Amino acid sequence: MRLTGIPLLASALLLAGAAPAAAQPRPPRPPAVVRTDLGPVRGQVQGDHRLFQGIPYAAPPTGDLRWRPPQPARPWHGTYDATFPRGQCAQLAPPYGGETTYGEDCLYLNVTTPARAHGRHKLPVMVWVHGGSNTTGSGSAYDATKLAVDGDVVVVTVNYRLGPLGWLAHPALETGSDRRYQAGNYGLLDQQAALRWVRRNAAAFGGDPRNVTLFGESAGAADSCANLVSPSAAGLFHKVISQSFSCATPVRTEASAEADGEALAKAVGCDEGSPAANAACLRAVPAKTLLETFDAEGMSAGPVAGGDRVLPLQPVQAIEQGRFNRVPVMHGNTLDEMRLFVSLYYPNPITAAQYEGIVRATYGAAADAVLARYPAGDYPDPRIALSTIQTDAGGALSSCLHQDAFQLLERAGVPVYAYQFADRTAPPLIDVPGFDEGAEHATELTFLFPGLLGDLNPEQTRLSDAMVGYWTSFAHNGRPRAHRAPHWPRFRSSDDVLSLAPGPGGIHRTDTSERSMCSFWNSL
Repeated sequence: MRLTGIPLLASALLLAGAAPAAAQPRPPRPPAVVRTDLGPVRGQVQGDHRLFQGIPYAAPPTGDLRWRPPQPARPWHGTYDATFPRGQCAQLAPPYGGETTYGEDCLYLNVTTPARAHGRHKLPVMVWVHGGSNTTGSGSAYDATKLAVDGDVVVVTVNYRLGPLGWLAHPALETGSDRRYQAGNYGLLDQQAALRWVRRNAAAFGGDPRNVTLFGESAGAADSCANLVSPSAAGLFHKVISQSFSCATPVRTEASAEADGEALAKAVGCDEGSPAANAACLRAVPAKTLLETFDAEGMSAGPVAGGDRVLPLQPVQAIEQGRFNRVPVMHGNTLDEMRLFVSLYYPNPITAAQYEGIVRATYGAAADAVLARYPAGDYPDPRIALSTIQTDAGGALSSCLHQDAFQLLERAGVPVYAYQFADRTAPPLIDVPGFDEGAEHATELTFLFPGLLGDLNPEQTRLSDAMVGYWTSFAHNGRPRAHRAPHWPRFRSSDDVLSLAPGPGGIHRTDTSERSMCSFWNSL
């Protein structure tokens, strides 16, 4: 019945003296208790959504299970209380805020569903891998309500082992039954264990285990790219969204990762015994000591390409050879990625002369050409000039390396949808006095997870609505579409990148290769 007919119908009933219609039965209240394969869990029903927090997806990786692939969690008796998040994985607090923790019992996930997600129609599932350099962060920090409710999807946010506990590679850890695994990919294996939990349990929460999108940002995007090419992740997801880390970026090699691992073992006094003795020694070192030593040595965390079935090839090689999980990919970065890192490294202003010195020290014989393209006088702050260079080319977050990834995946024959987040007024991750953060690294996150970094104005809220529409429609059917928002073309050439900014015309196609002068950088 059309709404315009309701007043006429009501008037007719009253004039005829008809009895009032019987009250319509209320829809059933969505269940707060869901039965998983390990036992029932009780979450919270909060108006338009349900939230289940702190559900174990693997056994605590403690004691003898430290630096081993995740093992099955034990079933529980009674109903598990999933009304609050459990501990984050051991980490030192990052410079942008957070908490230092040393607990290793941390393999938990959180599930957000629309309130109605308990009928016959199963919803797409989106599995979020948080960023933080693979050393910080937690799944529970991300409020997925808007994605779930507005996008009609089930969202799962995951904890995974971080820093040395998730990514330490050492030959002593590749003995016995662990020999078939390249040491150093424990965090990646955690994510795959979480995806297997989703495959077993998504339907109980109203989700479709045959329609899973893996998505992540920064280190979470690096891990999503690694899972894209991991043979052991085959069949665990059906689409990938990688935000602000190019899938064309090399990951750690077995040799470099194990050299770091041996240096850490030496630093904590676990390098003078047999492989078994060294492994036992490392497993006895307190988490606090491991974290502080890892940080003091300036070591990196992340996937390791080595000779096993978890990550046998570098992502670029795997995609070039067609040896990857062939699913649709959404991929992109932010307009001013490196302003975050330049502002952290140079919190105080630098002079034009200092800027020139940094460029000359970095680019050597090519410095004159770089300075001619990026003269300090063209920018309000030499730090902005420096961050523009670094955003355009040369690193995992750069626009040119993202263009490489778009083209690599397009040539491999999978659908690719490319974007660049360009709201220079977005709430920043770190507000540095006297510095214009612009659309720095991580600024797009607040538009998907409202409130994460700050509040949005009305125009930004409309952009958020469009982005949630794009992201979740991609999860539904592999094609990003949003109500009253511009068409997002499939990537086929360098100008098929969707720029995402608020206001009239803020969403439009752009050529990030031209804007970032990728042909110039390639010529160097």
